[in-house]
Amino acid sequence: MSGGKQSPRQKMIGMMYLVLTALLALNISKEIIGAFITIDSGLVTTNKNFAEKNEMTYTAFEKAKKNDEKKVAPIYDLAMKAREKSKKMTDLITTIRGEMVAHSAGVDPKVGDTLRLTLLDKPDDYDTPTHFMIGDDPSNVTGKAKELEAALITYFDEMTKLVPGNEQVAFKARIKPSIPAPIYSAENEKMINWAWYNFYHAPIVASIAQLDRIVNDVKNAEGDVINSLFASISANDFKFDALSAKVIAPTSYVFSGDKYTADILVVASSTTQKPVVWLGKFDSIKQPDGSYKPLPGTNIDSTSVKVDGGVGKYIMDATAVGLQQWSGLIRVRKPDGMWDNYPFKGEYMVAAPSAAVFLEKMNVFYIGVDNPISISAGGVAPSDLQPSLTGGTLRSSGKPGSYIVTVAGGTEATLNVNAKTSGGNKSMGTFKFRVKRVPDPVAYVGNLKADGMMTKAELQAQSGVFARMDNFDFDLKFQVMSFVMSMSINGVFVEKKSTGPGITPEMKSMLAGAKPGNKVFFEQVTVKGPDGTFRKIPGVNIKVK
Repeated sequence: MSGGKQSPRQKMIGMMYLVLTALLALNISKEIIGAFITIDSGLVTTNKNFAEKNEMTYTAFEKAKKNDEKKVAPIYDLAMKAREKSKKMTDLITTIRGEMVAHSAGVDPKVGDTLRLTLLDKPDDYDTPTHFMIGDDPSNVTGKAKELEAALITYFDEMTKLVPGNEQVAFKARIKPSIPAPIYSAENEKMINWAWYNFYHAPIVASIAQLDRIVNDVKNAEGDVINSLFASISANDFKFDALSAKVIAPTSYVFSGDKYTADILVVASSTTQKPVVWLGKFDSIKQPDGSYKPLPGTNIDSTSVKVDGGVGKYIMDATAVGLQQWSGLIRVRKPDGMWDNYPFKGEYMVAAPSAAVFLEKMNVFYIGVDNPISISAGGVAPSDLQPSLTGGTLRSSGKPGSYIVTVAGGTEATLNVNAKTSGGNKSMGTFKFRVKRVPDPVAYVGNLKADGMMTKAELQAQSGVFARMDNFDFDLKFQVMSFVMSMSINGVFVEKKSTGPGITPEMKSMLAGAKPGNKVFFEQVTVKGPDGTFRKIPGVNIKVK
């Protein structure tokens, strides 16, 4: 990071950590921990995609080298150096992650390297990662962050030297936000060091997400280098079996309010060419003249994507939440003046800048009532989630990602979450929840529950016995079906029964004769719950003032 102009990705990450760090000061809630876990899940997926795309480029290098060993070998060797340096850098980050988790969770470093964040016993632990990464004095970093910072500076410097000379200035500008450097802190009103800014007083889930974000930068730089090297090879010199359009984005998971950025290029295109990018939906069938027909109703946008150095830059405001899809053509002019057209498709996920609360009320499902829940998965649109429940029923509430659970009995319910992906259905996890009976309500006469005192006038003004839920998150109604009122009249103990919540005329006549010191008992209270069951609950004893 640097103190200069921030890229859209920096703004996204900066906003995320500002919001979450501010909330950390108020105590680390499950929602904040869940937010970091969701963010890290998206980063891990993005890093995996980067690695797969880079391997595709290395495979293309192998094919090009077989076609022309003499010409391609020197460029191939540079690409292999980029691969080696990136592996060394990611191995260091992986080792640091494993050791940090091992210190916090008390496990072997090899286990810590692969331990899922959801399995951490202390996901809000910030003392261990701070001490491990920073040391005892933030102003004098002695922890692993010092080693990591030095390694990153060396890595980006060495990767810059691998890029063709005429592209190094542009490459430096692209990777500048990733190179460790002091950054201005508005909170502290001064420049602070890179290590403190990224790892000081951050819980372990945030520190791990930060390390995975750094892996993202490393993989991005690796892809930029090898694509630049491969682009220096002219496609006309080799017999490729296919040429295809590529979409390379720093991340496919962004927050609403930020910008999604992607580079669009044709692999092995000439650096002297200036392709044209058309955005729109096109038929997948290639016409005899090499063109593609726009789909009916498509408006072709040929000006939004600006091309510089053979690379088109696609920038779009991320305003709508959910899966966003886009497509178009890259058009490259051939030596004969005709155009070659390469169709491409891209997609990215826009998430709201907060994690959904999984259970909206409590950590149990209650029998006989509607239990609202929200279900989300990093990088998956709510419409692509396929949840199912055993031990109860699950239905949509009408809002994306929001559901209603009802259970009729038992002690446990299991929620299975699957997601529709391009490779078919994928399990996103299985979650078990306790099933409990709704607590008993409390009987009230006026504002009194259990034992209390009233004047005779106050007592005569009461209309009946009512049941309320005390200290319970659900707005449930219990109906009083019957109760018995009793009191001593002239030394004789008299009791009357009501078949509803109201005080009967006979009871009112009894209360009219009450004297100071008399006790009136409202007992044997029977209530009916929202699930249709009947319960006996304690009554109310009132002494006349």
